Formats: sequence, C-alpha cells, structure tokens
Amino acid sequence: MRRRFARTLLTALGWKIEGARPLHHRYVLIAAPHTSNWDFPLMILFAWAFDIRINWMGKASLFKAPFGWIMRALGGVPIQRRSSNNVVEAMVETFAEVDELVLVVPTEGTRARTEFWKSGFYHIARGAGVPIVPSYLDFGQKRGGFGPALPMSGDVRRDMALLRGFYAPMKGLYPDQFGPVRLREEEVPEAQRRAAS
Repeated sequence: MRRRFARTLLTALGWKIEGARPLHHRYVLIAAPHTSNWDFPLMILFAWAFDIRINWMGKASLFKAPFGWIMRALGGVPIQRRSSNNVVEAMVETFAEVDELVLVVPTEGTRARTEFWKSGFYHIARGAGVPIVPSYLDFGQKRGGFGPALPMSGDVRRDMALLRGFYAPMKGLYPDQFGPVRLREEEVPEAQRRAAS
C-alpha cells in the first residue's frame, strides 16, 4: 500500500522513478545532491516507492517531544554530535549487530554549498565492511533512483572518483548550492595517508 501510494504521488508530481532496488541488505546510502528542504520528503517517498526501510542520523534535538516519535517512525536515529569519531564507531558497531540496515547519510551535511563532503559516510562503510550505494534526486530531469553498490577500496581518491563520475550529471533544486564531490582527505599527500593507515 505504501509503495503504491509513493509511486502514484511521485508520478503525479512529475518525477520519474528509475532503476531497481539495491540487492544488498546492509549498506550506506548517500543522499545527494542536498540543496533544499524538499530533499527529505522526496527521499522518504523514493524509499517507500522501492519498499526500502531506511535509517538516517539526525541531531538529537529533532527527536524531542512532541514530534520525536514521528522522526523515529520515519527511520531517524538520534545522534549526539560531541565527536564525529564516536558517531562513526557507534554506527560501525550497529552494522555489526544487525542483518539488515540501510543507513542514509547526507554527505554534504548542509543545504548550503560546501567545498568538501563530510567523510563519516566513507569511514562508516569502510569500518563496517559494507558498500556505498549512491542515490540521487536529479531536479534537472526530475528523476530519482539508485546507482550501483560500490565497495570502498581504501584508496580515497579512486573511490571518490567513482562517486564524482556518478554525480556529475545530477542537479539539486538549487544547483549552485551543490558543491564539489570530494573529501578533505583527498588533499592529504599520499605518503602522509600511508603513514596514517
């Protein structure tokens, strides 16, 4: 029922539903481009359209009364933002404890333009040994769907090059606010990265 409702509504709104549901049961799902408040309800509709139960991380204040239960029902996981490392470790542990988990991460971390993506999604996927699946809301062609599951090799420049290629044609509702698809770690010299790993 929910799947039919979502597909009917998306079609009525002029959106094209592309591709198939990812085959994996555990993965990190990238939500990009993220440039407007419309991205969240559309993400929920596309998840329903593909019959995918998603979980997403949100700041703890979103889960306070009286609407906190709605956020949890929509798959929200409250996060205390004291330390990004703690969040990564907590999510890696969560992946280890469950057979199914689709964790949505808005890699830009904000609707405003940013020059670097936040790297938590990458470290969670690497730590948990799960692939990254890029999803998209392309307002330019009014289409949404999922890309292929991409295992992360640990070569950050190579891995991010795959994501750059995937997102190159995508446009957010406000295209100027979709910044470069890159991590700050890509700017670190190769020798320094090897020493740290």
